[in-house]
Amino acid sequence: MKISFQINGVPQSVDVDENTPLLWVVRDVLDLKGTKFGCGKAACGACTLHVDGEAIRSCSYAVKYAEGKDITTIEGLGNADHPHPVQQAWMEEVVPQCGYCQPGFMMATAAMLEKIPNPTDEDIDANIVNICRCGTYYRMRKAIHRAAELHHVNTQNS
Repeated sequence: MKISFQINGVPQSVDVDENTPLLWVVRDVLDLKGTKFGCGKAACGACTLHVDGEAIRSCSYAVKYAEGKDITTIEGLGNADHPHPVQQAWMEEVVPQCGYCQPGFMMATAAMLEKIPNPTDEDIDANIVNICRCGTYYRMRKAIHRAAELHHVNTQNS
């Protein structure tokens, strides 16, 4: 089945089984390797990306539901010259340890900051439920608060 959508601002059409998880289309068909496979059960969040601005677990999201939608992966969140506030905060707070789960955490955080621009620790606990095997939660919490500050500054300057 041919399915069309925008990914990181670029129109794409893929011809795949409509029930293929979006994760495998992103990684194997479109060769965007930033989104990771973790548990395959939508539990860990390593595969988090945005569909129309909502954080979704792409390992359990059939590509047929992406028809006509706007998808953003970690590659489209920002770039080396203009990192997204979440990416900037992650670098400033030296969050990653092994780094495997970090793209999912950053995508979940970016989606949360669009809805809750100044999150409390309770907001973070309620909305960022991804799993990190390395236990970098303390640094991530600091980075999320820093990202909120950077996001606020960027919003005021634009």
